[in-house]
Amino acid sequence: MTRLITKLGFATGLAFVTAASSLAQELPKNLRVVIGSTSTGGDTYQAASFVADAMSKHFNINAKVDAVGPTEAFKAIARDRRGTTIMIHHDQSYLGHLYGVKGYEDIFATYKIGPTLTINPGNAYLVPKKSPYKSVVEVIDAAANGTRVRVAIQPGGVSEIGFSALKNAAKIKKPGSEENIVPVNTGSQSDKDQLLFDGQVDVINGSVQSNEQYTRLPENDQKAMRFIWLTAAQETLEQVNEKGLGETSRESLMQYATPKASVTLDGEKDFTFDKDFFILYNKDIDPAIVAAIDAGLKEIYAKGAIDKTMKDAFFVPHFLPSMEATAYLEKKRGDYNKVIEAIRQ
Repeated sequence: MTRLITKLGFATGLAFVTAASSLAQELPKNLRVVIGSTSTGGDTYQAASFVADAMSKHFNINAKVDAVGPTEAFKAIARDRRGTTIMIHHDQSYLGHLYGVKGYEDIFATYKIGPTLTINPGNAYLVPKKSPYKSVVEVIDAAANGTRVRVAIQPGGVSEIGFSALKNAAKIKKPGSEENIVPVNTGSQSDKDQLLFDGQVDVINGSVQSNEQYTRLPENDQKAMRFIWLTAAQETLEQVNEKGLGETSRESLMQYATPKASVTLDGEKDFTFDKDFFILYNKDIDPAIVAAIDAGLKEIYAKGAIDKTMKDAFFVPHFLPSMEATAYLEKKRGDYNKVIEAIRQ
């Protein structure tokens, strides 16, 4: 599941027009970018804003981000064949369908997959600083030894896939012990945090961006946490700014990721998960619009400014044009479906 991240990809079979002015003729002057989140402070809005701002300048159009949430965003692109509305979301787009979440269809059959854009490498799992668990390996060992470990997640997507991996690793270590990794289903990140503050769970899913501030607190503070696991692949974290985020350096963060923090996938390889953001279109969108956006983004990423902007915000640039992105995301879906199915058996 580990793979080398490609900064720039090249689609075959599409005749790209290289002049930005010519490309812009294919695009609407006002482009609505709906996102699968209702928050204007989260990583989805941030990722979409990087791209919308860059497209606005490059194509001389007005691309605006609209935080409507996944259900409304899917409906919006389903209605718009003209290409005046596009969607930016992340892996939950297909994970929600794999987990059977209401409102999530098979995106590969229902929509047109556009290019990948960026990765948030900060998907994390944390415990209270006073926790007896010093590492993710100790959590798995505890489950194998019969201890019930409560994990706060938002079910049906990015938050749950790491939880599924923990259960799978426990099952591999000692069949049946996966039942001791117990989900506590909740909503937003603040809800997960509060459960940890109140001692209602032992582990939470969080992120470097949201939770790093709590890792700086002294151990006697009720809100003090520490990381035990980052799901990102090693080669993804190697692309993060050396300074990391806040007061936590890249070197410090890498001790919580594979290979130093090991959650086995199959007894031989470690599980990893990179949270990718990508574009989705109406299934019947004009191919010329898809080609124009692919070519324009290729030029934008080649200039390098968007790379710096993303890395300064603790994102990793990851552009693949539509055809390559489709194959890449279909493979990710297949890989993670195996993990989900393994714990259902």
